Amino acid sequence: MKLLPYEQVDGTPFSVSTDEILQSRGKPWRAQRNGVGLHELDYGDVVYRFQDCGRLEEVTAEAEVLTLGNVSVPFASLAAFIQAQDPEAFERAGFLVSPGFGLAFDPKEPFWVTALARHCIPEWKALE
Repeated sequence: MKLLPYEQVDGTPFSVSTDEILQSRGKPWRAQRNGVGLHELDYGDVVYRFQDCGRLEEVTAEAEVLTLGNVSVPFASLAAFIQAQDPEAFERAGFLVSPGFGLAFDPKEPFWVTALARHCIPEWKALE
């Protein structure tokens, strides 16, 4: 996964619409509303989650290696990297959340990493 925090994931900008994803990737393997009310387009290797208004909230993808600018971090080292590089990182519901890098992941669930829109961070902080 190549991430520009809060801007784009693997070349897909956070400004992308549902229709643009459908046009570029085709019909998803599964499309559904998830438990928190987001519309998911699941392509197997990547899941896009949108609000009803069409705003992209999250992109979850398999990431054996996460590339942040010119730094590549293997998933096995990602938790230690985040804890060392992002003093605002916190844990919620088994996920390590990094406001500094705009991502969340469960260190026990390789290799899935979720890139977050900036406005999602307060929602993660509010989780108990």
